[in-house]
Amino acid sequence: MHPIEIIEFMIAGSIIGTIAIVSLFLKGKLRKVGWVSAAGVLVASCIFFVVRPYWIDAQIEKKVGQVNIYLEQHYPDEEWEISTVPYRVDGYESQNPYYIMVVFDNEPDVIYHYWVGNKREIYRMSYTSDKNMEEFKHMENDIE
Repeated sequence: MHPIEIIEFMIAGSIIGTIAIVSLFLKGKLRKVGWVSAAGVLVASCIFFVVRPYWIDAQIEKKVGQVNIYLEQHYPDEEWEISTVPYRVDGYESQNPYYIMVVFDNEPDVIYHYWVGNKREIYRMSYTSDKNMEEFKHMENDIE
């Protein structure tokens, strides 16, 4: 478990605990409202922590499709391999799962990192390689 996840669980737990402790000091209907509020926040937190990874996967899948369309338009005669950050695997939790990595078949020693803002905003954010930048075949000056 990544430290950010632990902090998120601690924040959710402290909010629920604070509501529960405050409701202990209340009387009558206010106590019930406090307990119902604590239970509601608990259920909402559980739903959030369960649904969030699937939501991220759906967003990544959508963005990979957009990058694929972008690459087909800009490099129609080439082939490439697209990969994403395996953010659920230990050791990758700190990396942004929304970066999409592209390796072109005719340039296998360069990894281009793309970012999708929306359908019209696709940026090549960075690259990874040992080569000089002048040797890159897919360096774009005018990023859309």
